[in-house]
Amino acid sequence: MTLALRIWDASDLDDRARWEQLHAAWPAREVFAHPAYLSLFAGAGDRTLAAFAPTPNGWVLYPFILRQVAPGLTDITSPYGYGGPYRTGDAAEYAEPFWTAFAAWTATQGVVSEFVRFSLFDDDLLPYPGERVQKLVNVVRSLEPSAQEIWTDFDHKVRKNVNKATRSGVTVEIDPTGAQLDDFFRIYESTMDRREARRGYYFPRSFFETLGAQLAGQYVYVHARFAGRVVSTELALVSAHTVYSFLGGTEEAAFDQRPNDLLKHELILWAKQAGKRRFVLGGGYAEDDGIFRYKKAFAPTGMLPFHVGHRIFDRASYQQLVEATTVGAQELAPGWQPAPGFFPAYRSPGPSTLRG
Repeated sequence: MTLALRIWDASDLDDRARWEQLHAAWPAREVFAHPAYLSLFAGAGDRTLAAFAPTPNGWVLYPFILRQVAPGLTDITSPYGYGGPYRTGDAAEYAEPFWTAFAAWTATQGVVSEFVRFSLFDDDLLPYPGERVQKLVNVVRSLEPSAQEIWTDFDHKVRKNVNKATRSGVTVEIDPTGAQLDDFFRIYESTMDRREARRGYYFPRSFFETLGAQLAGQYVYVHARFAGRVVSTELALVSAHTVYSFLGGTEEAAFDQRPNDLLKHELILWAKQAGKRRFVLGGGYAEDDGIFRYKKAFAPTGMLPFHVGHRIFDRASYQQLVEATTVGAQELAPGWQPAPGFFPAYRSPGPSTLRG
């Protein structure tokens, strides 16, 4: 059993057109598989690619970013969010020939390792031949019940906070075009500063402008307004069946009005009315932290494990890169070692001069 594997490059106009046409015809239209989404996370010198293989009654599409590591060496990563090797039809039967063909291609590109952030929904994915590692759990709000049943399923504190926000005069606006990007960006940046978020969670304004220009119909902004001012805001990503909470924040001075509870409630209702099946709230930074507990209150039984994938293609080069990174870091920070569990270890966060 063999497959005709093709590698599409988003920088090639013909390849990009094929990729976008496939995506537009795909019933799921997962936003994380769109070339414009991946390109948002590709750095200078990175390549936005997809491995595509048709099967008799379906296909496999594995979008990824190919990064330069050292002369003649590269690695593979998924962008922020979710992804993996998506499949349709009978493609699951072709997992082994797909991965065999893909491994042959990686050998021609000097690929050392691969890091994958998987979709929460395994039925959408091809079985993976590497190591799957669970990283916490994510909260998913099913939209199949009635609006009243969803409301009743919220924790009591959510219902209480939504009612308080409404009584306080908080209102919610759906912004499908990003017309109020100024308000969003102001609150998003101040929220990241207040939480002392890792630099990887800070995105420049140009990131949101590009997203708005290239992913029309696959995102929505939601704003909560109090006393005439936007005080809480969220950017959600939109696929055919699923809405994903993505980025946002709330002004600290408005916490007492509970605007974000009302915003989440209205966003969930909007997603249900739009015919979506589920709303993904995501997870926290650490197990059972405050962010996770806040999200869980909107779907107390809606927990799904989040997995990542690890694979080493060239073990000798991998070890050499780890050793070189460690030696370089220890010149600045004696005793430094790669963070336990971080993959690939040669990209482990460390002194500012380390490979990013």
